[in-house]
Amino acid sequence: MKRHFMMFAAYNQWANNRLYDAVDNLTDEEFGRDAGAFFGSMMGTLNHLLVTDRIWMKRFTGQGDAPASLDVIIQRALPALRMAREAEDRRIVEWVERLGDKDIAGRFSYVTTDMRTISQRLAPALDHLFNHQTHHRGQAHMILTVLGRASVSLDLMQFQRAEEGRAFA
Repeated sequence: MKRHFMMFAAYNQWANNRLYDAVDNLTDEEFGRDAGAFFGSMMGTLNHLLVTDRIWMKRFTGQGDAPASLDVIIQRALPALRMAREAEDRRIVEWVERLGDKDIAGRFSYVTTDMRTISQRLAPALDHLFNHQTHHRGQAHMILTVLGRASVSLDLMQFQRAEEGRAFA
């Protein structure tokens, strides 16, 4: 299982990097424009992904910032948001690399944003973390399309065929 989660952490980092490359040439107006996605704009969507990763990493590790709301805007400017995203992706990759099989099979407890205490196995929570990223990256892909911009392939198979993912193919 550890290798499985190492693959998804590396894929997550790769996909986020490709997505930010595709978003990089948006104007400030396009970046903030409501495109009908769940979190409205590209800015809202990319911030939501960073917010939720920070929340989950705080739950997993007990360290870091955990915003109180899922729609917090951490950064309004794309360059600053990208820097924060890259740092969080490195944090996720490094943390997953340190996990042992016992950790992955074990349980952890946390408090939800609506103040409920939850205890669950770590592996399904990690599945959620990476699946959630994929879900909202799909929305970001749609936003690029709505804005008339070229998007990018983010398929797991593309990652596995790329240099960064070949070891996981």
